[in-house]
Amino acid sequence: MPNTHLLYLHGFRSSPQSMKARQVADYVARRHPDVTFWCPQLPPSPAQAQALVARGIADWPGARMAVIGSSLGGFYASWVAHHKGCPSVLLNPSTDPAGTLARHIGEQTAWHNPEDRFFFRPEYIDELRAWDVRDARGQGSAGPQLLIAAQGDEVLDWRTMVARYPQARQLVLPGGDHALSNFPELIGQVMEFCDLA
Repeated sequence: MPNTHLLYLHGFRSSPQSMKARQVADYVARRHPDVTFWCPQLPPSPAQAQALVARGIADWPGARMAVIGSSLGGFYASWVAHHKGCPSVLLNPSTDPAGTLARHIGEQTAWHNPEDRFFFRPEYIDELRAWDVRDARGQGSAGPQLLIAAQGDEVLDWRTMVARYPQARQLVLPGGDHALSNFPELIGQVMEFCDLA
């Protein structure tokens, strides 16, 4: 049965204005106007982000939804998929943000609006660990997963992505970049995997 709900989770310092988020929103609006699409602006605090997402999808049917996550949003998407049992698409996902984001503690600027500043606090590193489902036992399991990893990712190592998601259908791209600038060429495969109504 096709999915009626789609969640998109953006990455660190990103927003619903990211290229990929806007392309997915446009695709859904044009081709699947009856599908509920949500791409929230995630707060810097992972705990607040988790609460926001959990509230927003609380009434969504796990059997009728999918989630797409990019970078840090891919890490978050794994948690969503685990708790809802839904399909997930992971776009150059962060696999250990508690480790990689530790060097970003301090004032940050938003990617799409450099005048928008926020403070990434030390306690956020511990908050990230609450999203990690790698060691979860008996709490449900994720649905089908599609991993898209670019070997040319200048921010994250594609090999850690491949190792983290061995059970996923894996699309490893030669070259490319962290932003997946060639996303327009991939969106058809992504949306087919999401199986929207």
